[in-house]
Amino acid sequence: MTDAGALLGWHHVYSGKVRNLYEREGSPTLMLVVASDRVSAFDHVLEPGIPGKGALLTQLTRWWFDRLQVPNHLVTALDVELPAVPAELADRAMLVRRLDMLPIECVVRGYLTGSGWAEYQQSGTVCGIPLPAGLNDGDRLPEPLYTPAFKAPLGEHDENITFERSIELVGEEMATQLRDASLAIFAAASAIAAERGVLLADTKFEFGTDPDTGVLTLADEALTSDSSRYWDAALYAAGGPNRMDSFDKQIVRDWLAANWDKQGEPPALPAEIVERTAARYRELIDRLCA
Repeated sequence: MTDAGALLGWHHVYSGKVRNLYEREGSPTLMLVVASDRVSAFDHVLEPGIPGKGALLTQLTRWWFDRLQVPNHLVTALDVELPAVPAELADRAMLVRRLDMLPIECVVRGYLTGSGWAEYQQSGTVCGIPLPAGLNDGDRLPEPLYTPAFKAPLGEHDENITFERSIELVGEEMATQLRDASLAIFAAASAIAAERGVLLADTKFEFGTDPDTGVLTLADEALTSDSSRYWDAALYAAGGPNRMDSFDKQIVRDWLAANWDKQGEPPALPAEIVERTAARYRELIDRLCA
């Protein structure tokens, strides 16, 4: 089951580009997050999906939750009997606690690349933060940057914001907690990845607060190929044109950019592109989780 559909005992409440969200009938505190095999690029969901992608994203999120010493929304034990996760979704679903979600996407950048590199070339800044002159695409930043974004309504683009703007949105204490937690998780994850020969270039987190305790809690996915940019450390150190090949859907983006003018509906992905992308997702799992 790739698309959202009826699940016995669960009510479908939301579908994003990749994930479907269900709430437990009769239980306001439990939700089911289901990762699909859908793949998106340039604000379009593409066909076909990437076989096994949903299971790989879920596996990696669980792996990181097990290693990060921070509260997360995954339900592992309760004083009440837990509902069974539907068998056909077991490898790509997470039973989670409902949180009061915060409207901030917490982005941390350890290297200069992507949209940050494009801005730096124009103004010497990343999300308005001044950086030293003379940096190149792919350079490690002097220190990781926290560059929050405001989560836009469904169908609209998230908006990069300043830390000061995040204070206006959630208050100074919460904005500071979000920044400090994001930077701490990024540092811990970077060290774990480095031990396995992988560089964590950048990532994004989402947080909510526990409605009963108010504790800041990591939510959604964590440090997956869809939310993070990973590079092969040895390839990066060797230099060359492929040093920043990432373990994600960049193959899809590159093919689409070369074969579609962004007008109308995008073309179907060739089988070779689908398989090469699936292989990159699997390789990251093999590298990190071995």
